[in-house]
Amino acid sequence: MPASLKFKKILLKLSGESLTGEKEFGIDAEVLNRFACEVEKAHRLGVQIAIVLGGGNIFRGLSEKAKEMDRVQADYMGMLATIINSLALQDVLEKKNIQTRVMTAIEMRKIAEPFIRRRAIRHLEKNRIVIFAGGTGNPYFTTDTAAVLRAIEIEADVIIKGTRVDGVYSDDPEKVQDALMFDKISYMEVVNRGLKVMDSTAITLSMDNKLPIVVFNFNIEDNLVRLLQGEAIGTIVQE
Repeated sequence: MPASLKFKKILLKLSGESLTGEKEFGIDAEVLNRFACEVEKAHRLGVQIAIVLGGGNIFRGLSEKAKEMDRVQADYMGMLATIINSLALQDVLEKKNIQTRVMTAIEMRKIAEPFIRRRAIRHLEKNRIVIFAGGTGNPYFTTDTAAVLRAIEIEADVIIKGTRVDGVYSDDPEKVQDALMFDKISYMEVVNRGLKVMDSTAITLSMDNKLPIVVFNFNIEDNLVRLLQGEAIGTIVQE
């Protein structure tokens, strides 16, 4: 890894909803390709990259659609949605000649590898991008929590959460015009203020394991590369 890079190994967390683009649901091929291009640029720098995608563009266990369903059943459906998104991203990345592995918490051996920690680390060492799908494999846990768990397991330097806003704000910047953006904020302040960085389980798990979280705008071209090269992009959540 070039000495100028800030992080050696990252876990990139993206929401499923971000893949819809202007659509109401599903996957926008143009958006997916744009995301893959940003990941490709980061990969070319020599950074080890793992990715967790949400499934909210297809189905989410806590959505209005799932309100009348059994929560466990709905959560499993959401996990399957993350696998669909992961396979779609894998396809686009491999068309760019980037070796990619999808590893699932729910075994589906015909389409993806089961998650095995040591194997995941080995894939990363071999310069493959690893996409973790299926959440934690358990209901009641979000993909935010799954992302933090996998980041800890692979000993990532940081978890980077791509959003459509520039960082963490005091209020929703899309609704409150004078919302204040933080350059740096502590885990406890995120919890105490009720800021929607990640769910409280994910934040607590990050805090207990001293895993920093960077929240940034993934829709701005080259933002990920600039962040990895040490520019002050987004908000960092740490102690």
